[in-house]
Amino acid sequence: MTTTTEHDTTGGAAAERDGRRWAVLAICAVASALLGIDTSVLNYAVPSLSAQLAPSATQLLWIVDVYGFVLGGLLIVAGNVGDRVGRKKLLLLGVAGFGAASAISAYANSPATLIAARALLGLAGATIMPSTLSLVRASFTDPRERTTAVGISGGAAAASFALGPVVGGLLLDHFWWGSVFLVNVPVMALVLVAGALILPETRNPRPGRLDWVSVPLSVLGMFGVIYAVKTAARDGAAEPSVWIAAGLGAALLAVFLHRQTVLSEPLIDLRLFRKAAFSGAISANVVTMFAASVLSLGFSLYFQVVRGWSPLTAGLAVLPGPLAAALTAPAAGALIPRIGRARTVAAGLFLMGISTAGLGMSTPHTAYWQLLPVVVVNGAGLMLTFAVTADTILASAPSTRTGAAAAISETAMELGGALGIAILGSLLSASYRSDLRLPAGLTPRQAGAAHESVSGGVETARHLPRALGGQVADAARQAFTDSLHTTTLIGGALMLLGAVAALITLRDVPAVLNDPDPEPLPAPVTAAG
Repeated sequence: MTTTTEHDTTGGAAAERDGRRWAVLAICAVASALLGIDTSVLNYAVPSLSAQLAPSATQLLWIVDVYGFVLGGLLIVAGNVGDRVGRKKLLLLGVAGFGAASAISAYANSPATLIAARALLGLAGATIMPSTLSLVRASFTDPRERTTAVGISGGAAAASFALGPVVGGLLLDHFWWGSVFLVNVPVMALVLVAGALILPETRNPRPGRLDWVSVPLSVLGMFGVIYAVKTAARDGAAEPSVWIAAGLGAALLAVFLHRQTVLSEPLIDLRLFRKAAFSGAISANVVTMFAASVLSLGFSLYFQVVRGWSPLTAGLAVLPGPLAAALTAPAAGALIPRIGRARTVAAGLFLMGISTAGLGMSTPHTAYWQLLPVVVVNGAGLMLTFAVTADTILASAPSTRTGAAAAISETAMELGGALGIAILGSLLSASYRSDLRLPAGLTPRQAGAAHESVSGGVETARHLPRALGGQVADAARQAFTDSLHTTTLIGGALMLLGAVAALITLRDVPAVLNDPDPEPLPAPVTAAG
């Protein structure tokens, strides 16, 4: 791997002098936030788009899942391309593509068109994610400022996931389903213009060649693994396609990883994982996403199905958590010099662990004001963890490879979340089915529908006589909250174990992490920006 230090080719140093770096942060935060909103808003548009486009069951699954497949599969390649051609250039291409794909999605007149447009959204998202983190890292060279900036960017991304239901609910109350996509277009147009004028161009001036054999190995391997995980979460691990996809994906990734050990310019420099700072931060992110993913799924169902709230009300109910995350981001940078990176990450995981278990203790009749404090604590703990781990990952990699490092981080989080849904989500469903105690008087078909999910139980109850329906609905709600207790206790325990692991793996990581590049800046190079 080349050790040449990156040179800011269009004004990164000037951004440091004149405060432009804060404008860079704002642009990158808006782009990241829009990705988060788009990820969470689609679920709320599914009923209305299904009524208009009439997709088959398979087409509907692809409409929902294809974005994640493409995004997760292309992150590593996109991060490496950004290091080579320029992160600003790649970001602007991604922003333009995201806006165009959003417009196509909004006016799609068939399921096939919408699936294709969603795939393009995933491609664009894969170019935006690592580019934003890399540009923030390049614009903030002071280690303490960089930690704060990365935390603010992460806080905006975290808050955006809860904004999805709010934005979706507001739009769908007044407009057609395509509005949830169309709203992206003016925002991305603004980001495109502002980014072209303000963002500095950064890249590796001597990147070496891109190994074109590694590219399909990485992409197809990640596609296989992500497809297997998502399909197992939805249809169960007994599906033959799960094992076929998992086997092929794992085999291709094994060949890919072996190839990285013999290349002078690998897509993934596996030597990064020998650094305690890098591997410890990646591990903390995976544990956090693994456990937090089922909390998001569980409480979406809890508020909307168990409590019967509208999507907009449910979105507003969880919004204080991500808002607390956004407000906590700057505090993470202040804590590091005082207690160190290991204790800050461990504190975040500890807060998430106890609040996850606390949220899981909810009953069908728990007052919202009793849930609000633990929602806030959970969001604050999430950001204490992510702000520090994201900064640690970026600062542990040479500045010439920040795009690749950011892509590794994002990929690990995608996989952690998908595995959490597959494993803990399956546990949640299995526990619900075993805890459900239905009254007598149901047909086998009605009982089977009620056992499928809490949504199925409540929906079945609506079509029964009032007294019997009330008993079925109460049984379904109680069984779901009981299963939520079990699952969130396991998730909380995993986070507490993650806190202990962070204390061990990150204990020797210094509070201040400087650029590890060993060579001085090279002579300026020319790059289009």
